[in-house]
Amino acid sequence: MVGAVGLRLGGVSEIESRLAELGLRLPEPMQLPPGVTLPFPWVRVHGGRVFVSGHGPLLADGSLAGPFGKVGDQVTPEQAYQAARLTALAVLASLRRELGDLDRITAWLRVFGMVNTAPGFTGTPMVINGFSDLILELWGESAGSHARSAVGQAELPFSIPVEIEAEVAIDG
Repeated sequence: MVGAVGLRLGGVSEIESRLAELGLRLPEPMQLPPGVTLPFPWVRVHGGRVFVSGHGPLLADGSLAGPFGKVGDQVTPEQAYQAARLTALAVLASLRRELGDLDRITAWLRVFGMVNTAPGFTGTPMVINGFSDLILELWGESAGSHARSAVGQAELPFSIPVEIEAEVAIDG
């Protein structure tokens, strides 16, 4: 059963088994562009809550994934949906590194999605569905359902099309 905390399939976490079944792989940590430093953690655990800093789409090696630019101009909504899905994998990779086990996540509480939009583009909810759809597929409705915002922004760092932050609940 997807979403049951602590279930192990042959010593591998249930969520990671599900990712493998879907043919998905968590990326390496983000490779920051030259000269960029970030004075904050990607993940902050406080009691039973975990706050995830804004992440963008990554390739398997941790480099930023294209296409780059504004959704509705240089990036299609379909490409942006896929970028949001890649962003979900980047968030999961950071959570895995910090928590040691994705099965510790008992609920997805909140997701804040930002889309680098061209003037007039209003399809931000459909873009951020790329993130939400994957979380719901992995955790199911009970644990994966989350409060969410999907807003357009004039610019995002490094011209990425999507940036997403989140909050989850964990067990002990």
